[in-house]
Amino acid sequence: MIRTLIIDDEPINIINLQRLLQAYCPNVQVIKTATSADEGAASIREHQPDLVLLDIQMPGKSGLDMLRSLPAHGFELIMVTAYDHYGIQAVKFSAIDYLLKPVDTDELQAAIDKVAERLAQKQQHERLNNLLNMLHAPRQEEHRLALPSLKETRFVYTREIIRCESSNSYTTFHLDSGGKIVVAVSIYEYEEMLSPYGFIRCHQSHLVNRRYVKSLVKESGGYLLLTDGSQIPVSRQKKDAVKNALL
Repeated sequence: MIRTLIIDDEPINIINLQRLLQAYCPNVQVIKTATSADEGAASIREHQPDLVLLDIQMPGKSGLDMLRSLPAHGFELIMVTAYDHYGIQAVKFSAIDYLLKPVDTDELQAAIDKVAERLAQKQQHERLNNLLNMLHAPRQEEHRLALPSLKETRFVYTREIIRCESSNSYTTFHLDSGGKIVVAVSIYEYEEMLSPYGFIRCHQSHLVNRRYVKSLVKESGGYLLLTDGSQIPVSRQKKDAVKNALL
C-alpha cells in the first residue's frame, strides 16, 4: 500500500480526491489529510508518508513554500492545482507529476502507477544497499534484516529484535521500541538466519534474542523471562539446548 497524505486548503477537494483514490487506486491508503501548509509540513514529519498529494495554491503559504520549508523530502510528490499556470512551469521543468482540477481519473491512475513503480525501485535500491552493507560491515551490530510486510519492507537491526513468534506461516517480530512487524514467512527460515546473531529457538513457536533474556525460570514447566516482562515457554525438547545457549 502507498501511504498517502493529502494537503489542500479546501476540505471538499480532499473529500473528492479521497473518493477517487478509493474507487480507482486500491493500492493507495490515505493516512492523513491537512488543510494548510504548516499542518501539512507537521503531518509529513510525523507520519513519513510514501506519497504527498499537494495543492499548489493555498492561502498564506503555498504548497511550493511548504516544500521549501522542509529539511528533507523522502516522499513521492504529485502536485494538484486548479490553475495551469501557477507554479506549473517549475513543476514541468522538474519532471514532477501534476494533476489539474477537476482531477481526471485516467490521469490520476497514471500518476499513481508511476509512483508505485518509483517506490518499488527505491525499495529494491534499499535492499541492494543493505546487501552491500552486510558484505562490507564486519560488526554484526551493523547488520539489518529486511522484513517484507504487506505495506512495506522494513529494515531493522538484529539488536532491535526482542523475539519472533510464529502463527501458522506468519512470523511476528517484537521490537525493542514496542512495535510489531508481521511477515508472511515461516519462523523456521528466520531461525537459520538469526541463530548466528544470538537468537535461541526455545519453542516451536518462539525464537528469542539472547541479549533480552533476563532469566530461565524452572517453574510452570519452564520459561524465559525477558527484559520487557514477556514470559516465553521453553519446550521440554529444547530445555538442554536453551541452557547450553545461555551459559
